[in-house]
Amino acid sequence: PNRKKMTSSRRHHLKSVILQIALSWLEQEKKDNIVAKEAYMAERCPPPELSGDQAALMEFCKKLQAAIDKIDEERYDAESKVQKADKEIEDLKIKVVDLIGVKKPALKKVRMSADSMLQALLGSKHKVTMDLRSNLKQVKKEVKEEPTEAVGDWRKNIEDKADRKKMFETS
Repeated sequence: PNRKKMTSSRRHHLKSVILQIALSWLEQEKKDNIVAKEAYMAERCPPPELSGDQAALMEFCKKLQAAIDKIDEERYDAESKVQKADKEIEDLKIKVVDLIGVKKPALKKVRMSADSMLQALLGSKHKVTMDLRSNLKQVKKEVKEEPTEAVGDWRKNIEDKADRKKMFETS
């Protein structure tokens, strides 16, 4: 609660120091890996004895070839095991999806005209129009002429309505 905020220059300085330390660690790790690899190779593969006559060298080459063939077979077996395991994993993933079932997303309400709906269903090749109004016959509207009464004195109109009102009240 009562901590002071670090200034941006201090934060950047600390970040650069951390990155330098991490870089030195990575470089040291690379050097250690190289040393470990050299030690492993010296232990597993001692330098060959190339002194001797031609027959001894031919025998040495045959031993090397046999070792290479054996290692190649082991590599091929390992690769085939990995491929088989990968295929089995894929099959199990498919089975899991089949057992769980694919969840269908909730459908959204979309405003769509009948034409665009038909186009989506049938594809753009089919030209079907649902514009039903274009198929209808055009009918001309007859204009009825209503006799317009001559606009008279507005006071007379009000008196007529007042007479009508009295007529309803008396009955």
